[in-house]
Amino acid sequence: MKKMTVRLCSIFALVFAGVASAAELDVRVANAPAEGELVFQVYDNPDAFGDFRSPRWETRLAVDSDGRYQLKDLPPGAFALLVYADRNGNRALDRTFIGIPKEPIGLSNGYRPKGPPSFQRASFILAENETKSIDIEMYQVLGDSGQWGLGIGVIGRSSPYVGSDSTVAQVIPAITYFGERLQWVGPSLRYGLWGSDTFRFAVNATYRVGAYEENDSPILAGLGDRDSTLMAGVGLVYDGPNRIDVDFRYQHDVLDRFGGGTAELRLSKGFQTGNVSWGPSIGLNWLSSDLANYDFGVPAWAVMPGRPAYDVGSTVTLEGGIGGMLEITEHWRLVLDVNAEYLGDDISDSPIVGDDYVIKGFAAVTYTF
Repeated sequence: MKKMTVRLCSIFALVFAGVASAAELDVRVANAPAEGELVFQVYDNPDAFGDFRSPRWETRLAVDSDGRYQLKDLPPGAFALLVYADRNGNRALDRTFIGIPKEPIGLSNGYRPKGPPSFQRASFILAENETKSIDIEMYQVLGDSGQWGLGIGVIGRSSPYVGSDSTVAQVIPAITYFGERLQWVGPSLRYGLWGSDTFRFAVNATYRVGAYEENDSPILAGLGDRDSTLMAGVGLVYDGPNRIDVDFRYQHDVLDRFGGGTAELRLSKGFQTGNVSWGPSIGLNWLSSDLANYDFGVPAWAVMPGRPAYDVGSTVTLEGGIGGMLEITEHWRLVLDVNAEYLGDDISDSPIVGDDYVIKGFAAVTYTF
């Protein structure tokens, strides 16, 4: 009996301590819909907040004409608050083909991100037994015509060729656009045809930098320049839980520089650190024989001493990299993507190839409107 009394006292003490330490939020919401439900989500994990999934705490409240809402029994800590209007009552935040919220949202600290949201910019401290007042103004992320950005960027790749120490690089306009179905980031464009925000089928296009110019090295003399081209095709994208994404695409040389194509399968994981949204990725690339020979082969008509004919054939390469976006301000962003492509023996055995890897990447500074 004594042990049971002690246990009951312990339980009541824990319950009382939990209630005593609970905090509250007094939220004033502006620009909300006239009717329906608002969903209040509290996040304490930067990675979850970066994707607006798996909140620490959630409640649904009917729209109040006074715009005042009380969130009770919250734990103390560092949090970011998301409010969204569930206009169609499907109990989920509706998103575009590329994961951008379609329904009106509002974030704490008056924060309006132009890309993946930063927990650091939206977060606040909620102390034990504190009642904090927060103002939220709801808005449409994409507005009426999508989200445009303009800046300057550079795209390039290292040279794996014998005797070449040059780097192929081109400065390009860094145009970005995010809409209901269209995504345009620097040298890549994607348009969703079918699916949802988690799984979709899309068409895509990418600007591909030429592999070399014949004056880059004596071993390349007489082979001709390898010009840049436009690759286009189709793909499947799966945005999985915990910001794990799978991307498959096939693209073909639509300008007929070499007449071949490539297929890519990529797995990536997203993270949020301060104002930086970043993530590592690994992938497999299949190169058609036309593409592989264009970049790394030696045709019979170009044979010379020390450079025998070489037919690469179709082949597979392995790629790993890291990409990220630094939110300098709510409008200015720095984007960086760097990858190392490891060439197989089919390529590295070519008489014109000296390295078994290629470093390639894209960097840009953009202003988003």
